[in-house]
Formats: sequence, C-alpha cells, structure tokens
Amino acid sequence: MGTAQRQETVRLTVAQALVRYLQTQYSERDGQTRRLIPAIFGIFGHGNVAGLGQALIEYGDDLPYYQPCNEQSMVHTAIGYAKANLRRATLACTSSIGPGATNMISGAATATINRLPVLLLASDYYVTRHQGPVLQQLEHPVSADVSVNDCFRPVSRFFDRISRPEQLLTALPEAMRVLTDPVETGAVTLALPQDIQAHAYDYPRHFFKERIWPIERSLPQPQRVGEAVQMLAQAQRPVIIAGGGVHYAEAWSELQTFAETFGIPVGETFAGKGALRQNSSLLLGGFGVTGAPAAAQIVAAADLVICIGTRLTDFTTGSHSAFQHPEVKFIHINVSGHDAYKLGALPLLADAREALRALIQAGRTAGVQPNRTYLEEIATANAAWQRQLATEVYTQHPGEAMSQGQLIGILNEEAQQGDTIIAAAGSPPGDLHKLWSVHNGTHCHLEFGYSCMGYELPAGLGVRMAQPEGEVYVLIGDGTYLMNPSELVTAVQEGLKVTVIVSENHGYQVIRQLQMNR
Repeated sequence: MGTAQRQETVRLTVAQALVRYLQTQYSERDGQTRRLIPAIFGIFGHGNVAGLGQALIEYGDDLPYYQPCNEQSMVHTAIGYAKANLRRATLACTSSIGPGATNMISGAATATINRLPVLLLASDYYVTRHQGPVLQQLEHPVSADVSVNDCFRPVSRFFDRISRPEQLLTALPEAMRVLTDPVETGAVTLALPQDIQAHAYDYPRHFFKERIWPIERSLPQPQRVGEAVQMLAQAQRPVIIAGGGVHYAEAWSELQTFAETFGIPVGETFAGKGALRQNSSLLLGGFGVTGAPAAAQIVAAADLVICIGTRLTDFTTGSHSAFQHPEVKFIHINVSGHDAYKLGALPLLADAREALRALIQAGRTAGVQPNRTYLEEIATANAAWQRQLATEVYTQHPGEAMSQGQLIGILNEEAQQGDTIIAAAGSPPGDLHKLWSVHNGTHCHLEFGYSCMGYELPAGLGVRMAQPEGEVYVLIGDGTYLMNPSELVTAVQEGLKVTVIVSENHGYQVIRQLQMNR
C-alpha cells in the first residue's frame, strides 16, 4: 500500500468505526439540520462491554451515554424521544448478547408498528465459532448461523448482522436511510457479534465525514388532487380522520385551514390526537372505538371520509363498522401506498402538509363551499357531548370515589402551554383520547399502535430529553406501574424530571370491564 493510499484510510475496530460514524450523521427538513442520533443508551455486559463500551470511551466524546435499568425501557425512551422530535432525531440503544438483546424486541415492535425510528445495536455470538458453544448461545439443530437476534427480523424495518468489518460501509448508510425515510422508518437492528466488534479494518476517511440525510416531502400528483376535489364538491357530509401523519408533517395549520374553508369536521386517531391545535367548532375529538360520541355519530353518516396520515387500524375503524353510509367513499393522504389504498380509497401519495396545501388551492378554485345545514348538525352533536361531560364525566357523584375522567379533567385545567401527557396501555389512553384538550398549547402522546404496557415511564424520559421546557406527565394505571417502575431510578440518576400520576384502580380494570361487557 502506497503512502497516499494509507493517508486516505484510518484503522479502526468495528465498534470504533460505528461510534465515529454516528457522530457525523444529520437529518434535514425544511432547511433545519440537526444530529440524527445525538446520544446512546445501553446496558453493558457479555458481548458489548469489551467492544462498543471501549469504543465509546475512546471515540464517543460527542455521543453521550445514558445508563437505563432495563433494555426494553431504553428502546421505549428512544421511541418517546423520536416522537417528540417528530421523527427528525432518535437514540441508539446497545445491549449485551442473549436476554439483553431479546429484551429489546418488544421495544422494536412498538417502534416499527408506530413507524418511529430507533437504532438497536444488539450484541451477538462469536462469528468465528471455533470456540464452540458460548454463554447464552442458541444452538439451532438445522441452522448453525441462527441466533436469538434473528427474532428481530419481523419487527425491524432493516436488519443486518455484521460478520465482517467492511460490511459497515454498506450497512450503516442503509440504516440511516431507513431511519430518515417517512415511508420505511421504524426499528433498525444491527446485530454485532462480540468478536467482530473488536476486529480492525482500514476504513476510508471520507466514510466519517459529515453527512446530511434529507427527510423528503413528497408532492401529490395534480390528477389525484383534481379527482379528490371533485369528490369533495359532490359530498354532502364529508369528514376528516386525522392521524399521526399530520404531526410528523407539521401540517397543523394546513389541517385547520382545510377543515374551516370547506366546513369539514375532524376526528382524531390516537396518534393524531391534538392534530387540530386551535379550538374549532369542527373538532369532533377522538374518533374510533374509544372516541367521543359526537365523532362516532357524524362519521357513521359520512358520505366522504378523508383520511390523513393514518394506518386505519381496527380501533380507528371499529373493524370497518364505523362507516355506515351505504355509498361512503374514501380519500387517503399518506406517504405509504400500503395505507393510502386501504378501504378502496382514492390515494394521494404525498406529505400531508403538501397535499393539504394543494387541496386547499384546488378546492377554492373549484368553488367548494361548506354545507350550512351540516355545520348545524355538527354543532348540535358537539353541544350534546359537552353537556354530557359537564353533567356526567366531570361531576362528583355522591358516594363515589373520584373517577379517572375527573382526574383527567383536573389535569386539563392544570396543564399549561408546552406540557405533555403520555399514556399507552389500559384505560388511560382511551380516556385521554376522549377528554384531553390541546387548545392551551399542551401535547398528548398516546402510544396505542402496540399499546405496550411499561412504555409510559421510559417514554416520558425520552420526551423530557427532547423537551427541556414544560412539564412531562406520565399517566398510568397501577397495573402498568407495577410492571415497569424501574426507570424512576434512571430519571433520578440522569436528572430527567417527569411527573408520574398513578390511577389506582386495584387491578387490570380495563380487562375486567371487557369481561363484564361480554
């Protein structure tokens, strides 16, 4: 090798190269650039302490390390961080081999189902194999190269096992691409065999130069926009179902303008909660199985349903029973074709903000106007729901303990601009879906794509890391609290302030309710 060629490479172990690479990766959207992975969580042990652990000490000056109490929890923290950052940044998570790695699988599933980016660095067994079976090794009778890390494959959007040092040159860029792709994002898992972590290689120096990964805003096809406006002009009872895609596209003002310009009421999914940020008579509140009665009433009779950035899960659609109009039609704005074509919808494959802007302009040009009679019906349904809240939900009844609805009412009154409330499993997500209001500038973070018990508290730490200002409220039932309270230690250890509110109802009462209803 000549002198010039030696100067163009740098000799690093796999772990050292990985740590250096992560510190130079950035995301960019709308001209705003930021670190894609600004920190790493990890529990070190057999498989990663002598590889990645050493590399962090040697090369991780700009990759702060946080120590959690549980591997599943640290993935939830990364998910909470990614969601609070609108998918523009996430955290890396490293584990030891065996149970340390498989503890992250529920977190991986939660991330992938909710389409939130996380980077999982799961340690793996020796690639060389000449040592024979080692601690915590799965010995598959017919597949000698299988390890427990293969369990990550179905719950990861990208999976790779690094069996040679040079494989980082293709695996890491692909991992970053998936993390920043609005269509493909989710859990990215790199299985890192413990011996390979320490193998050295002459990596090209340019591999570690700063790289910016653009988060693209796809534009709608004009033909589809025209077809959508024709459907809107013919509709007498249109309705909007706003999903998480509204938040990730930062399309809040466009949604407000679109709804109010054409007189279209808005129901929100769990992920879309708070999509209509300004108070509006067109807000129906949470929509779906756990939604508000006004939303269920209006959507049931809708002749046109405009879906925006939603997966249309069974809780949203009532297993397709929510839409009762005999000639109901659907328009679906989504970056994913897999979702945009659901329910036979007219697909608008586009970023939610860009699609709504195009629809607003085309609808105005076409002269689409609100239906005044329909607006009166919406107002009547909303008024009936508000009366029910005042007389039944927020009222203290003689001889009864304070209800969870009353608790949420008090939190609504106390919460201030910039505060965030988090829930995921049991009855709190459904009650917040109905009752929480974001019109005073608060945020509502509901994980119900996977409804993963134990998510709430660690996710609250991730939200706090992303949101230094305001309060972070974690609302959980006693069952969920008992499942995973250990991250309170992480909160104290790392100085991450969260307020945990335990709704004590003496057991898994939402499941008992299901039993009694059946």
